[in-house]
Amino acid sequence: MSLWTATDAAAATGGRATADWSATGVSIDTRTLQPGDLFVALKDVRDGHDFVAQALAKGAAAALVTHVPDGVPADAPLLIVTDVLAALEDLGRAGRARMSGKVIAITGSVGKTSTKEMARIALTGQGRIHAAEASYNNHWGVPLTLARMPADTDFAIIEIGMNHPGEIAPLSRQARPHVALITTVAAAHLEAFGALEGIAREKGAIFQGLQPIGTAILPEDLPVTQILRDCADQAGAVVLGFGREGMARLVWAKPRDGQLECRARITGDTVEFTLNSTGLHFVLNAVGVLAALSAAGADLTQAATHLADWTPPKGRGGVEILGQIRLIDDAFNANPASLSAGLATLAGLQGGRRVAILGDMLELGDQELTMHRDMASDPSIASIDLIHAAGLRMRHLYDALPEAKRGTWADTAAELALNAGSLVAPGDIVLVKGSKSSKVSTVVDALRKGAGSTAPQR
Repeated sequence: MSLWTATDAAAATGGRATADWSATGVSIDTRTLQPGDLFVALKDVRDGHDFVAQALAKGAAAALVTHVPDGVPADAPLLIVTDVLAALEDLGRAGRARMSGKVIAITGSVGKTSTKEMARIALTGQGRIHAAEASYNNHWGVPLTLARMPADTDFAIIEIGMNHPGEIAPLSRQARPHVALITTVAAAHLEAFGALEGIAREKGAIFQGLQPIGTAILPEDLPVTQILRDCADQAGAVVLGFGREGMARLVWAKPRDGQLECRARITGDTVEFTLNSTGLHFVLNAVGVLAALSAAGADLTQAATHLADWTPPKGRGGVEILGQIRLIDDAFNANPASLSAGLATLAGLQGGRRVAILGDMLELGDQELTMHRDMASDPSIASIDLIHAAGLRMRHLYDALPEAKRGTWADTAAELALNAGSLVAPGDIVLVKGSKSSKVSTVVDALRKGAGSTAPQR
């Protein structure tokens, strides 16, 4: 089925098609390009124009370019534009404009991708669903997701992220969501924002792209909740709070066999659902998802039922049986809020010794050392038996711990990974967490290598 014809793409971008072609997908990477894709020659570390010949040889329907690249025939199927990224944004806007379904946008300091996946899976059986791949949430990922969206999509879920001020509002305006959900606001990217209030205002900018009388779903009981409400009010949105309080609230959550049996109240309706996690932060985000889907017109009961099919994405808090230990792989990213949530998940699991292996939290600004040290006072620390740490920042947490809880400290996660087997013992429950750049995922890899194959815990 055609996604873009040469005529439609040229009309959307103002470009010139050198031939008649029809594309069934859109790609920015020749390594994952599928036959029939429109290859978008973006410029990053390498110029995408250098890969156009390869893309066409792999079966690309056409390439989006600013000129005919070297080694490519002049009569090759191309769409020539002034600026490739601007043209991709134009394709995204056109893809959004021709779609008559509902769009849900999701942002937050923690949990964007896992929450997006919750929403996608919860919508099973409710029409054609289109969602961002992986963490496609930046100035490339959002227009690419929109450009890939089939015209007959019933529900689209768009993830929107940021690293610096001013990034979210333009992406939200491209997506033009009917519902926008903020998972939480926490100390992440503080180097760029200076304070939590600045992060809240940037997250609240997602409401600027809402359709008229759109719905803003925001977390209750944050120190910056009022800032989010102000942003929603300025956008003229219908505001719906979620959490332990609010119009969408968690009534109770009971652990059972590594899962949580939950009841929630969503704008007057009571629903029950099962979540394949013991993390309370995942449960609260699930409440937010149900509120968002209900606001978008989805069937609430059906959505709640399908939440049981969701599992945390790789590196984001899933629990695995790994040989003779249970592993919580939360090594994709970290900030104080997500680390606190990860420690709470570890503390809540019953069984053997609880062990945390922690890497540095990055991009926290000039208070980063204090933030690391203060984690030693987290309420869950009392329930954790042993903490190994890597990195100069995490040394400040390590030194603040009671001596009995101190395991091994190393300069780098790679050093811990070399001795991963000595960090844990049979029967342990192990949390591995840190910012992606801390490379603490190498410890996860080492533990997996030592244990052999893995199986998700159900």
